[in-house]
Amino acid sequence: MRPPRSPDLIVDITLVPALKRGRESGWRPNNDFGLLHYNDAHIEFSDGGTQPGETGRAELWLLAPELQAGRLSEGFQFTLHEGVDLIANGVIVQVIRADLRAGK
Repeated sequence: MRPPRSPDLIVDITLVPALKRGRESGWRPNNDFGLLHYNDAHIEFSDGGTQPGETGRAELWLLAPELQAGRLSEGFQFTLHEGVDLIANGVIVQVIRADLRAGK
């Protein structure tokens, strides 16, 4: 279910080619933004989903956005995981939530 607030980020997500299936809106992977812990998020793809090896534009809601306060900017790269498995690479296209922007 889509969170009841505006998304935190607009991102491009590229699924690794070796996956057996694509991912759809409503996906909640673990995201590695370079801290000592993952930051889970809810993801809604613009076109409903993406397939292995492809890139999809998505809105991303961090489940604990305060962990990223003042750290994020356009072009910031991160990874998405399911358990210990790397599933996708991401890049921030737009930081919507002002308190997440680097330098704030």
